[in-house]
Amino acid sequence: MFVPNRQHLQMPMFSSISCLPKKILERLESSWAGTFYREVFVRIDEKSFAVLYSDQPSRPNTPVNVLAGLEILRSGFGWSDEEMYDHFCYDVQVRYALGYRDLSEGHFELRT
Repeated sequence: MFVPNRQHLQMPMFSSISCLPKKILERLESSWAGTFYREVFVRIDEKSFAVLYSDQPSRPNTPVNVLAGLEILRSGFGWSDEEMYDHFCYDVQVRYALGYRDLSEGHFELRT
């Protein structure tokens, strides 16, 4: 069942990113990750992919904009699927670029 991803629009009060020192947070926001989030990620139209999902109630999906954003990053950086997954799991810039502000959110299996 298709569910649009709006969680990235509401920033959590407390998160892994908000605990960073102000100078590092400003650097993260002005890095390629902040630019990718503002200029690419938030503009990915998830509704175009809704026809690929069943109308039957089912498990929550991994957000389409996250999967599309990961594919853009994978292609742009020349990562293999495993490298992309490792960057998603451990790289704060990649997580920030995909709208995640807490490192405990958004996990999925590589097969997704």
